[in-house]
Amino acid sequence: MSENYPKFETTTLWDFPTQNYGGTPHGNNKYSGVTPAFIIWNVLHRYTKERDLVVDPMCGSGTTIDVCREENREVLGFDIVPYRKDIKQADARNLPLDDEVAEFVFIDSPYSDNIRYNDHPDNIGNISCENPQFFEELDKVAEEAHRILKIGGHIAWLIADQAKKEKFIPVGFKLYYILEKYFKTIDIICVTRHNQTSNTPIWHQRARKYNFYLRGFKYLIIMQKRRRK
Repeated sequence: MSENYPKFETTTLWDFPTQNYGGTPHGNNKYSGVTPAFIIWNVLHRYTKERDLVVDPMCGSGTTIDVCREENREVLGFDIVPYRKDIKQADARNLPLDDEVAEFVFIDSPYSDNIRYNDHPDNIGNISCENPQFFEELDKVAEEAHRILKIGGHIAWLIADQAKKEKFIPVGFKLYYILEKYFKTIDIICVTRHNQTSNTPIWHQRARKYNFYLRGFKYLIIMQKRRRK
């Protein structure tokens, strides 16, 4: 395999020190909350084949689109406020797609209101995960993903927990319980976090002094749509 391509991961611990790989951009690494392109590449090679349709309902800066095109996958990217012209405007809870059309769905969703993506009134990322409504809306996204996936298709969802002002919200666990209603579990990957604003000496000093933990990983929850009994 060329050195321009990512490592094909074989464990449940993934560590990517940079957002991108190779010589061309995949998404915009300056975009707030940008998805690591390595993750998309790995799940595509695990759970899809060439010409399969991949759908990203929260497409952000377009990382999924760029990786899919390089890997000869069909792709549709949506966002509540599209970042670029090849991302279609749509709400992840109500996609303009027929039932059971996609082989794979990838979602890198907000895990609270920690990042201000935009001011759209329907933006889930403007709801705090301390508010039960946040998880009600993620449930709607999961149900819609289930609707558009073919039987046997897979979903991969990237999410993180929140620890803020001495209050911990296990966002990853709460999302997992939602997804269990719709899908069969394949695996859960731990993705090491890099380049977050808290990964600085002053924040590590504060974590020791005030006895709290900095967020060091995200969950990548991988599931499959099975035929209901």
